[in-house]
Amino acid sequence: MSVSPAVGRGASDVPPSLTLPPRPESAMSGAEFARSIAERSGPGREQAIEEQLIAGNVPDFLKQLKPVSLSGRLGSGRTVSATIFVTPDYLAVGSDKDFLLTPMALRTALRVAAACGCILPTRKMVDEVFRQSDVRLTPEPMQAGPAMRTTAYYVTHDGTIKRQRRSTGATLAALVSGHKKDVVLSNRLLHNPGKIAIYGWHRPSGSPIQPLSTVHGAAYADYSHGIRLVADTVLIDGEPRSIYGVLEDPDLSGLLTYEGPIKGARRLFTGP
Repeated sequence: MSVSPAVGRGASDVPPSLTLPPRPESAMSGAEFARSIAERSGPGREQAIEEQLIAGNVPDFLKQLKPVSLSGRLGSGRTVSATIFVTPDYLAVGSDKDFLLTPMALRTALRVAAACGCILPTRKMVDEVFRQSDVRLTPEPMQAGPAMRTTAYYVTHDGTIKRQRRSTGATLAALVSGHKKDVVLSNRLLHNPGKIAIYGWHRPSGSPIQPLSTVHGAAYADYSHGIRLVADTVLIDGEPRSIYGVLEDPDLSGLLTYEGPIKGARRLFTGP
C-alpha cells in the first residue's frame, strides 16, 4: 500500500495535513472572494470555489488535520481501534484572519477532496466528530426558500457562525461541529447516481436535524451544507491503511460506517 507523504505522517506524532500548495501571497481574502461571487450561482460559483481551494487559498488552520478515534469488535471477537484525520472545520476560502465557509455541490466536493488526498466522511464519522469535538456550536437555521442557495445566504450564515465561535473563545485549531450539515459518503450515492447525500447538523443533545437524505440532485448546494474532509489514510491499531480498503472490507468497514462495506467508494473520488 502506498501512502502519500503528507498523510502518512499519521503514524508519528506530527498531525497530517492536506496535500495542497501553500496559500499564494496574492490570494483573495474571504471577504474579497465573497464579493467576487456575489452575483454567481450554479456551475460558475462552483468553478470559482474549486479553483480557489485547489490553488491553496485555504486558511492554514484547516490544512492541519485532527485525529478522531473509533473502535469496534470484529466478528472474531477482537477489538480494533481506528484513527481518522479530519479538517477541524468545514472547508473555506481565504486566510486564517478572513475566510468564508463554502458549501459545494457533490462533484465539486469530490474533486476537491481527491486533490487534497481526502474523502468525505460517513455518517458514523460525522457522529464521532461531533462527540469528540472541542467546541459544539448550536445550529442556527435560516428562513427556508429559494434564497437558501444564494451567496448572500452563505455570507450571512458564515457571519453567524463566526460570532458563535468568538463567543466560545476557542482557537481556530479546535475541532468544531454542530454548525453545518455534512455532505457524506454513503452506499446510497452508488445506488442512486446523480444524488447528493447530506446528514447531520447536530443539536446540543447529539441528535441530528438532518437524517441521511438523498432527496436533492448532485448539483444542489445551500448555505447549511459544509464540506469536512477526511484523510484517505486511516490508522488501524496504529498501522496506516488505505481508507478505501477499510471501507470495502467486510470485517473492518464497521469501524467507519453504519452501512456495511461501501464497495466502489474509490471510484467516486478517483474515477474508474
